[in-house]
Amino acid sequence: MPRKVALLIGVSEYGEGIPPLSAPPNDVAAMKRVLENHQMGQFDEVETLIDPELVQMTKAIQKLFKSCGKDDLVLLFFSGHGITDDDNKLYLATRLTAKDDFEATAVPASFVQQQSKNSYAKRQAIILDCCYSGAFAEGWQTKSVGIDFKKELGAEGRVVLTSSTATQPSYQQEDLSLSLYTQYLVEGIETGAADKDGNGKIYAQELHEYAKTKVREVKPKMEPGIILDKEGFNILLSLAPVNNPELKFRQEVEKYAGRGEISKRAGEILKVKQREFRLSDEKAEEIIHSVLEPFHQRLVNLNRYKDEYRKEVQRQYPLDEATANELKDWQLFVLGFRDEDVVDIQQQVIAEIVNKDENDEIDLFEFEVVKVNIKGEIEKKKKQRVRYFTEDLGNDVKLDMVCIPGGTFTMGSPETEKESLDSERPQHQVTIKPFFMGKNTVTQAQWKVVANLPKVNLDLNSDPSRFKGANRPVECVSWYDAVEFCARLSRHTGKTYRLPSESEWEYACRAGTTTPFSFGETITSELANYNGNYTYGSGPKGKDRQETTPVGSFPPNTFGIYDMHGNVWEWCADHWHDNYQAAPSDETIWLTRDERSARLLRGGSWLNDPVNCRSAFRVRFVAGGRGNYIGFRVVCLVAWTL
Repeated sequence: MPRKVALLIGVSEYGEGIPPLSAPPNDVAAMKRVLENHQMGQFDEVETLIDPELVQMTKAIQKLFKSCGKDDLVLLFFSGHGITDDDNKLYLATRLTAKDDFEATAVPASFVQQQSKNSYAKRQAIILDCCYSGAFAEGWQTKSVGIDFKKELGAEGRVVLTSSTATQPSYQQEDLSLSLYTQYLVEGIETGAADKDGNGKIYAQELHEYAKTKVREVKPKMEPGIILDKEGFNILLSLAPVNNPELKFRQEVEKYAGRGEISKRAGEILKVKQREFRLSDEKAEEIIHSVLEPFHQRLVNLNRYKDEYRKEVQRQYPLDEATANELKDWQLFVLGFRDEDVVDIQQQVIAEIVNKDENDEIDLFEFEVVKVNIKGEIEKKKKQRVRYFTEDLGNDVKLDMVCIPGGTFTMGSPETEKESLDSERPQHQVTIKPFFMGKNTVTQAQWKVVANLPKVNLDLNSDPSRFKGANRPVECVSWYDAVEFCARLSRHTGKTYRLPSESEWEYACRAGTTTPFSFGETITSELANYNGNYTYGSGPKGKDRQETTPVGSFPPNTFGIYDMHGNVWEWCADHWHDNYQAAPSDETIWLTRDERSARLLRGGSWLNDPVNCRSAFRVRFVAGGRGNYIGFRVVCLVAWTL
């Protein structure tokens, strides 16, 4: 007779240098409750192990896998600290594990893998709720296969569910008894909500997807993962109620709670559904609260970040490097937010506080930002406000300069980014001080006014562009021409204008995003001016305009900067380097000793494929070169930026 056997390990106490955790014993108790339940997990044997030392833990793991037959289902659950060495090998900490001796006192993931491999059991599930649990994939034999839900007893194979990636910490929730990932694993089983197809069975992949979705609603930075062998994610882990009124009502609530709140209309609909399912007011409220709880947790953490960021900006702006780095680490490792999750808050706080000074030159403008899905379809729009000032160039020509808040970002592209290049790597962290950047590339009207100012170093053609139009970008300008423009503008205004450094340019282009484009995973010709005969990713084909368009014709990014993708290439101040080895970790202009070195262009143009318009794409170009696809924008450093 096939058996279902589980070993649940929770480690809360550790040796020197490793902080204790309160959640693991509670995680174990909660998992035991749902696995032993005869209407849910239906496990025959569930052994628990709390705060074991090394030998006790390895023997228990060995016994679990060794004692099971080929038709048995084996489940190993671990909640506690995971530690990785310099080679990214994962260790599961025991009660005696200390910071300086973990390799000798913790259980290596390779041991678990070997025991799993040697086991006769054809159905194995391993659940790791620990920091860096994704590192378990090292050495794991994986393959990608489709899901077959027709297999009633679950497929043969192994599956590993991890609460985080190989480079991420997992999260213990403040003021809550369970770890975040475990909380939603248990909820998915206990409520039946993980049974998305309503067949009364919860498979490993279903359970993981449910928990992953809920976890990311709370902490978007966290990336639970699934590692599989053969058809491991088809393994049947639990039963779920069929035609259960509470589950049906929960599904209705989830349908209307996508934005983290229930509208008045949705509330009225749910009242009707509540009566239809014959639920009490108390039970309906309990279910609504449960569904909205991840969104509420996220809102609480966003408000925490806003309060801390406001406090620091009130004390000092721009933030010093130590404070900025500390806030960044807190944002990532405690609150679990990506940069794009907090950029709106930063802009809002800066606008509220810094704009209260007595400088009347600073103003605010409002605009709409769009985000697209992988097919290029707009899935989100939001209003945004940023600070800016206007430089009056004379002759009724003005130059709008937008305040770019300081911050830290990851520069370059990962190897996983489609059609990325080695010249865009290695990725590295860069901290940028606040600065002002042109809302648009320099227009032909702006160029003409400045080109008629007194010469600083070289002559300028006041009308170099091929595609004529006062509000079109100036093009056919060399790097030297752009530098001369900045020199004349600086002398005329008394402020310091220059070309952006490459790191400033990419920081402003990304505007807090990590996707290939500031709009998302792809772009369309409705969002930027490029050769729409070509596509990127799953994006659609579009228009090939074969010329420049007036600046500001397309939506801006979150910083309020227009046309960072396409229209014209933009000169940066730096010399060209083949890659980012030894690149600056701040906004420094990266130069070589040879002034004759090539310069670089960013952003793509009307002439190029969308791949060339990615935030990370960079191209080498001779400093004296010109083309009807090359322009530039300026940045400004002024005292009242601070």
